[in-house]
Amino acid sequence: MQRNFPTTLLLSALCFFLVPELMPVCEAVWLNIPHTGTKCVSEEIQSKVVVLADYLVISDEHSVFPTVSVKVTSPYGNLLHQSENTTHGQFAFTTQESGTYLACFEAVGKIHANDISINLDWKTGIAAKDWDSIAKREKIEGVELELKKLEGAVEAIHEHLLYLRNKEADMRIVSEKTNSRVAWYSIMSLAICIVVSGLQILYLKQYFERKKLI
Repeated sequence: MQRNFPTTLLLSALCFFLVPELMPVCEAVWLNIPHTGTKCVSEEIQSKVVVLADYLVISDEHSVFPTVSVKVTSPYGNLLHQSENTTHGQFAFTTQESGTYLACFEAVGKIHANDISINLDWKTGIAAKDWDSIAKREKIEGVELELKKLEGAVEAIHEHLLYLRNKEADMRIVSEKTNSRVAWYSIMSLAICIVVSGLQILYLKQYFERKKLI
């Protein structure tokens, strides 16, 4: 036990300093929406991933506070969140299928002539977890909590690598099918050219024979 203590202490120290680097960084996104337009944000997310987002309309120059309509859809067009005439809100869901998820913000009304600024805080996966609640529920803190975060980060990375591998396999199958179709198309094009050339030669031969030129 005494021999393993320095190793455990070193591992704990490394985890304490490395976990913040390995954890996904979640930064707010600023959107400028035209007063008569729509602005969308998309992200490719795999299935069974928790998504949490907060949005807030920022207004410093408008005499009347602007409002927006918000719509969040899945890769297959299923409506996940919708809000009308709002200045702030939150949406959360667990993805059911892999693909591109879309969040669109549309300016409402024509009472403002300037662009609308929106602060969007979009979190996915391990970044969406409430670690304070987890620490209180499981009664862990310090290095043990950091190890818990590291474990979650490793699982998230592993799942993402599996997702990328499956996606690469699907793309390889599509590429092989495309190459096969192109090869068959080339063969058919060559065969058609040969047949057409043969027919042209046969026609010219018969034509010259009728004209008694050969």
